Amino acid sequence: MAAESASKPSIQSFYEGLSETGLVRRLLEIARDEDLGPDRLDLTASVTRSESEHASARVMLAQDAVIAGLSAIPELLEVFGAEVKVTTALRDGDRAAKGAVLATLEGPLDQIVTIERTILNLLGRLTGVATLTAEYVQRAGPGVEVLDTRKTTPGLRVLEKYAVRCGGGTSHRLGLHDAVLIKDNHIAHVPTGELGSWITDAAQRAMELSCAFFMVEVDTLEQFRGVLDVDDGLVDYVLLDNMSPETMRTAVEMREEAGSSIKLEASGGVRLETIASIAASGVDRISVGALTHQAVTADVRLDIGTDR
Repeated sequence: MAAESASKPSIQSFYEGLSETGLVRRLLEIARDEDLGPDRLDLTASVTRSESEHASARVMLAQDAVIAGLSAIPELLEVFGAEVKVTTALRDGDRAAKGAVLATLEGPLDQIVTIERTILNLLGRLTGVATLTAEYVQRAGPGVEVLDTRKTTPGLRVLEKYAVRCGGGTSHRLGLHDAVLIKDNHIAHVPTGELGSWITDAAQRAMELSCAFFMVEVDTLEQFRGVLDVDDGLVDYVLLDNMSPETMRTAVEMREEAGSSIKLEASGGVRLETIASIAASGVDRISVGALTHQAVTADVRLDIGTDR
């Protein structure tokens, strides 16, 4: 599953593509094993021995939020071996108010209490990412894509990137395996005057591989001028790293004067307070590490009732 193309897939199809990598299931298996241990045992449920064969639980929001993570619940139940039925009242990507019911769980009480914390951890974390992403997207305004980065929680990347998509953002490359992003450390040894030819060679090698896109990071306009010397069509994106809005505006003008098809992406220390001015510079995309590394877990709760 490569990074998203210019035409975004639906939220559900994006999740399905990520799930097909097998990474979601591996994550859920780790979540199961860190709670139930090698013997797959919930000691508390074993000693309380509830006789309730049917309980109903509501998963509820305790704050306003944009929802993410509901799509993973069926696979979570399967991994835990829980004979619990889930009925979702909302969909991932929906904006909901405090008190909204996200889903209803029905099944044996012992099994519901066993999976409770994992469900809440998952929904809380992903909903927090989606909610923050939605705020960044709103402040950036129309016409500019807001993307995530690889600054994700180890093991949670595919689901955090899914949450970004639920919040209206766009997924960048999933990892080192699906796209080329030449950063400053890759070109530190290349003289500025030779940058264009060096990138041309690298881009031509990339064409022989299967990759979603070819991107080059620059932190000066002189470096950017070197990239503009590359034959049009070899470089898909240029990442303008830690530049001021004024400098980025100059880069946009340089691209237009050169008649280049390169898309420009701003990156580096983007905050809610600065994203609007960055978007106004004329760049096409803004990548924001804060979508994942600054997101606060949303308050999601579970309320259980039983039938005897």
